[in-house]
Amino acid sequence: MNRSLVFKIWLFSILIMIFGLIGLYSATFNNVRVPQKIFYDQMIFSLIAILIMWGLSNTDYRKFYDFAYIVYGGNVLFLVLVLLSGRNALGATRWFEVAGFSFQPSEFMKLSLILALGRYYSSRSSNYMFGFYGRIMYVVQFIIVPFLLTAVPMYLIFKQPDLGTAILLFGIFFAMLFINGISYRFIFGFMGLCVLVTPVLWMMMKDYQKARLLVFLNPNIDPLGSGYTIIQSKIAVGSGQIFGKGWFAGTQNQLNFLPERHTDFIFSVIGEEWGFIGCVFMIGCFYMLVRAGLSIAEKVTDKFGVNVTVGIASILALQVVINVGMVMGMFPIVGITLPLVSYGRTSFLTTAIMLGFLLNLSRKRTFAG
Repeated sequence: MNRSLVFKIWLFSILIMIFGLIGLYSATFNNVRVPQKIFYDQMIFSLIAILIMWGLSNTDYRKFYDFAYIVYGGNVLFLVLVLLSGRNALGATRWFEVAGFSFQPSEFMKLSLILALGRYYSSRSSNYMFGFYGRIMYVVQFIIVPFLLTAVPMYLIFKQPDLGTAILLFGIFFAMLFINGISYRFIFGFMGLCVLVTPVLWMMMKDYQKARLLVFLNPNIDPLGSGYTIIQSKIAVGSGQIFGKGWFAGTQNQLNFLPERHTDFIFSVIGEEWGFIGCVFMIGCFYMLVRAGLSIAEKVTDKFGVNVTVGIASILALQVVINVGMVMGMFPIVGITLPLVSYGRTSFLTTAIMLGFLLNLSRKRTFAG
């Protein structure tokens, strides 16, 4: 076992969890909208997450190769069922309620897609095919079929509606294209086609999603409506300055100016109370975690393992970049959580499972040499 990588994954995962709990406690301390019991709920799930990581670290990840398509198919079925009979909250139908426990199938879909695409690409050689017919078969085999595997859950998640998770699935797809050595000319050609269908996606969006995108360009067009959250978030992060205002001392947080500060906008709480130093510390922990994942990918000889590792590292990096950019007004608000920090049982457990895979993949027997 590569002890250095294992140590880094455990260290930075636990540091992120602890820092997240500190931020969540403050975010719920004087919150008139959500009870503080969710902090204790998150604490329990942090312990469960650690157990999951430990358990998966001692399980051969290659066993999941055989079940990759089954897991993917089962999750697609759950996405269909949640649209038909799921719980509706805040205008979205994303959750199942079972014995008082709610879970979100779209979160599990991130890992399911990584496993499915990882198996698909690992069973094929990406050698370029010459001739017109060869190029057509190359595009179908290495771009069209994987895109269809991605597009089905993307569409179902988009219908919930959950634009943020749909974007993350698309990000996984593109990460897989690059890691499997697909010709750049085809990748960028496909990207061009995606840009051309953007007007169609705009017409498919809900009114509030369109409002969020317009508010991204100019939050002041609706300062008390769609632009309110991002304005308050930017005030919170900016007012933290270098060292922050201190724990429980953030006015935007404690005076309830900042909505959704326990979920998508918890980074605003961290920025206000712990300042630039606290933000850099947290982003640095995520950076080291993603870097450890990419280091594993460089050493793993099994193609399925490489795909899974890169997929996991990519999804973690994408979530952090989009969430932090969203909170700071650099990206539109698309509803993406900060891994291991934002409140959310399904999101938390899904991230723990991914980190468990990284721990397992760091075993010496999977390495070259």
